[in-house]
Amino acid sequence: MVQQLEKNQKPEIIYPDSDGKPMSDNTEQYKWIVIIKENLEIIFAAVAEVFIAGDLLWYPTEGSRKCQAPDVMVVFGRPKGKRGSYKQWLEEDIPPQVAFEILSPSNTKSEMSDKLRFYQSHGVEEYYIYDPDRLKLTGYQREGGSLKAIEKMNGWISPRLGIRFEMTKESLELYRPNGQRFLTSVELEEQVREAQERAAVAEDRAQQARAEKQQVQEQLQQTQEEKQQLQEQATEAKSRIQALEEILRRQGINLDDL
Repeated sequence: MVQQLEKNQKPEIIYPDSDGKPMSDNTEQYKWIVIIKENLEIIFAAVAEVFIAGDLLWYPTEGSRKCQAPDVMVVFGRPKGKRGSYKQWLEEDIPPQVAFEILSPSNTKSEMSDKLRFYQSHGVEEYYIYDPDRLKLTGYQREGGSLKAIEKMNGWISPRLGIRFEMTKESLELYRPNGQRFLTSVELEEQVREAQERAAVAEDRAQQARAEKQQVQEQLQQTQEEKQQLQEQATEAKSRIQALEEILRRQGINLDDL
């Protein structure tokens, strides 16, 4: 009986969190992975149900160890958070809608064909490939049941992400929905530093304005006090004059007759 149960028991399938491959093969590939992932994180920072990952193994089907690790993937409808891998059956069966691949010299045509078939078979809606060495940008969009090549990528706006792709003679440029260019980590840090400096200058100016306002208010108060003193002195002088006139009248002297 025990032997029969052991025969019928399915072996446990292990889904590794790593495929043993490095995240990138060179600095240029790594730079682009970081730029795309971090800028997308910024764009969707306030949207709780958008999960973004870089080089994370994606297992579409329970019971199968077939997987891919997109350089960057975006999943709408799933919460942010830590994951060792993306097991789709544990994620309400929602596949990544957008995938990015940054090519390196080690990528083969066969490998990239396999990736395209995989993404096509498992529900990816938008798939973008950038080759920084050849300055080549390729995109696919799901039409019906398959991924179709996008004819013109220059100026293309992602339906899902709202970002714009622009190819220049030197490089790919990506733009956020608000029109701001995707920045490197160094550029983002510089932007933060400049913003902090501007804020500090603005605060200094505000403090100076408050101090000047306080000074004007104090001067105004001083002027009002001086005016009050002059009015009191004038009233006192008038009272003295009236008193002197009264004394003179008692003595039979009328100033109007002089």
